[in-house]
Amino acid sequence: MTKLTLTVNEAAQLVGVSIATIYTMARQGEIPHVRVRGRILFHREKLEQWLRGELEATRA
Repeated sequence: MTKLTLTVNEAAQLVGVSIATIYTMARQGEIPHVRVRGRILFHREKLEQWLRGELEATRA
């Protein structure tokens, strides 16, 4: 079974950028994400849609 959410590290690997870049993009609302108890998580499907250009670069 594929995980529904990705951590910052996993998202950085998928996108192909550094962890610091992912944090910056999330802080600036450039990548779809959610915060759960202080953690930044990425919904795999939304992140993949964003990478394909099918989703706006705002919070999920």
